[in-house]
Parts: sequence; structure tokens; C-alpha cells
Amino acid sequence: MSSESLKHLIYTSSARGVFALAELTRILESARSGNAKRGVTGVLLHSDGSFFQVLEGEEETLDSLFTAIEADPRHKLVTKIIDEPIAQRDFADWTMGFAEASAAELMSVEGLSDFFQDGNSLASLQPGRAKKLLSAFADGRWRRRFASSAT
Repeated sequence: MSSESLKHLIYTSSARGVFALAELTRILESARSGNAKRGVTGVLLHSDGSFFQVLEGEEETLDSLFTAIEADPRHKLVTKIIDEPIAQRDFADWTMGFAEASAAELMSVEGLSDFFQDGNSLASLQPGRAKKLLSAFADGRWRRRFASSAT
């Protein structure tokens, strides 16, 4: 896979309804299967009806995948916050890592605590704050905790 067209795409969204654990598990299994076929890696964070997802892969593949995500009726307020080339993957071993995070856990990420303290959700993250959240995963703080649930 050429690193010249490798990028990551980070977006947030809100669920249109409440997702039961069984439904989240089905979505995750489907994403992992499809991502493995497409050469896509990443991580999905869910907290109180909000999603934060990092997708890594070839530009054309991610653009097509994001178009499908935007059209998915289970999401609302789908907002692309970062779409940029990368030299290497942060989640190369994960077809889709998954984390369910409480507000308290999100408050522990340095630089985000004031954001969540004010009652904001993942769906209103700005690029700078998204990078901080991405760094929290990439640097291993949560990565080690959730690695056993990622394949």
C-alpha cells in the first residue's frame, strides 16, 4: 500500500437513537469485516450517544466509506473534522478498535477536561481537541486498555 495516498479521516456523529450493546456489536463486526477487505484500520469511540471515529487507509477508499457513513440513517450531525495525509498508521493492527467511554474517562484526557466539563459531546469536537483525543489513543493510555477488544 503506497504511503503517498495514505490518510486518516476523523469524524464525529450523534446516534439517531439509543444503541443497545448488541447493536453496537453487530455494527462493529460488520465494520471489521468490511474494513479488513478494504485495507482500512482505525478506532471507534462511543460515549453517551456520540461517536468519534478514526479511519486510516487509501484516500479513494476512505472517501467512498465516508460518503456511505454520511448517508447512514443511524447517524445525524456527521461532521468530518480531520482529513489529511499520514506517513504511517496509528492503528495498523486494528480493523476497528472500539471503546465505550464514560464522561469521567474523557475528562481524564489532558486538554479535553474543560471541553467535557462544559457538557459538550464528541459530536462538537474541533480539530485541535480531536488531535488530543487521537493522541490519547495513539500514545497508549487507552490503547492498552481496549486492545483486547480490537481486531
